[in-house]
Amino acid sequence: MKNLTIGVHIVAPTVPVTLERIRDAEKAGVDVAWMTCGGAAPDPMGVFAAAALQNERIEFGTCIMPTFPRHPIALAQSALVIDQLAPGRLRLGVGPSHKPSVEGVYEIPFDRPLQHLREYVTILNALLGEGKVDFKGKRLSAHTQIASPSQVRVMISALRPNAWQMAGELVEAGISWVSPLPYMRDVAVPNIKTGAEKAGRAVPKVIAHVPIVVTNNMEAVASASQRQVGFYPRVPYYSQMWQDAGFPEAKDGTFSDAMRDALVLWGDEETVATRIREIHSFGVDEIIAMPLVLSEEKTAVPRTVELLGALAKE
Repeated sequence: MKNLTIGVHIVAPTVPVTLERIRDAEKAGVDVAWMTCGGAAPDPMGVFAAAALQNERIEFGTCIMPTFPRHPIALAQSALVIDQLAPGRLRLGVGPSHKPSVEGVYEIPFDRPLQHLREYVTILNALLGEGKVDFKGKRLSAHTQIASPSQVRVMISALRPNAWQMAGELVEAGISWVSPLPYMRDVAVPNIKTGAEKAGRAVPKVIAHVPIVVTNNMEAVASASQRQVGFYPRVPYYSQMWQDAGFPEAKDGTFSDAMRDALVLWGDEETVATRIREIHSFGVDEIIAMPLVLSEEKTAVPRTVELLGALAKE
């Protein structure tokens, strides 16, 4: 599928199983293996360093590395390891995360998140892209250099208009999470273009997180959707995004059937393939496919990954 890069969100209970699933994704033909980062779970950067030694083609993406707990120079150190093991194959997605996570887990004040993100990315861009940084901001400072510029591509999480505009100004892509495709078309795409025009640069890529599963079991899809993405409307920023997208029920923390239908792609292989092929028409350049885990169908995730790989090869 030449107009759409296809990645898959890798989730597993242990690091060895995670590495196995990354190998399976590469074998299937998937373009990018993505991992999230949160709490005290194994660090995606360490996992990707190991995966870089086991895989020849697949790229690696973080969605996202939270900015508040780790100084950008420290994160750049980890990124350089992966870049030197797998040159040009790391997509370093960073973002502020959310107040409940940052303050609840780390007890770090969640102050001025977009300002913090802007300075964080400014440091990463300079150090990884130019080989040196000499920056003193209101929130962060950095003064150091590396042997030579890297090939790491810096990206940011983006949910609402200001973040999408920042993506347009500063980085190679904006990464969504739990945002329906019409919202991507109507909010993400025009705002990333506005940011790019403001900065006088080419429009960065738009990467959409899309829950997907190959199954005809609607009840299983409804149950899995509630378990795996149904809590997001209870998180303030996500609640507002859903309201902006035309779902006022999100104000009360509700994840309605209508919201599920706007977000999740499911059906048999032909149905899901058709819907994935249509994603580019929403202005999206890449997807992070999150296979829904169905307790009723153990084969649903492998079937989904196989389909994603087949489509990536088109």
